Amino acid sequence: MPYFRASEADDPDANRATHDTRGDASAPHRVRDFDAATEESIVISGYLESYSGGGLTVDLYWSAATPITSGDVKWSAAIERGNTDTDAASFATAGTATSTTNAASGIKTKTITFTDGAAMDSLGANEEYRLKIARVAADAADTMAGDAELHGVAVYET
Repeated sequence: MPYFRASEADDPDANRATHDTRGDASAPHRVRDFDAATEESIVISGYLESYSGGGLTVDLYWSAATPITSGDVKWSAAIERGNTDTDAASFATAGTATSTTNAASGIKTKTITFTDGAAMDSLGANEEYRLKIARVAADAADTMAGDAELHGVAVYET
């Protein structure tokens, strides 16, 4: 199961999630902060191997910026198959999921699933892909004040 650290993701030219740290300064967790008022995103590049044709699951490991302990965050994830024109983004329709903040502002996992085919841009075995992760801050379901801190993303076959 590939795991991507959010701190190593690519930055879009506009509305990118900002780099930040969390925890003990001697060994900080590197995170990406997604704002509560503006939709911000990151892009992760990957390679799909050992794939037998099912759907894909994307797990988001995130926490609320301390001391936030209530509210919901709406996340989106969209896949772009690596066989497209690199001069134009062509992500498939995003999948979304809403996640409730951990009462202690600790790490929370939220899963977004994609069925095989158009939902994952017809991505196949042994192909490159990009995965765009965003916080859908303007959606009414996103009620958490303050930043959502993304720690990492896991991608695996369902």
